[in-house]
Amino acid sequence: MSKTAVIRARIEPELKQDAEGIFGRLGVSTTQAIAIFYKQVVLRKGLPFNVAIPNETTRRTFEATEAGRDVILCKNAEDMFKKLGV
Repeated sequence: MSKTAVIRARIEPELKQDAEGIFGRLGVSTTQAIAIFYKQVVLRKGLPFNVAIPNETTRRTFEATEAGRDVILCKNAEDMFKKLGV
């Protein structure tokens, strides 16, 4: 089948750069990654991942984390377990 359809989309430059870095590490081009995404949409008859609106608790947690509130940093797993009391 001939590849002649064109997709155009505007996204944030940083998102594009970050994603293309990952594609490069995976050994696929942006075009190949988009084709993989489209194939998965067709095969699954929907998005290939869950999309949900976060509930109020999750939304507040995201906001607190982004603001740096209620965040506990750990040096490693041992430090984390110690802080958890495990």
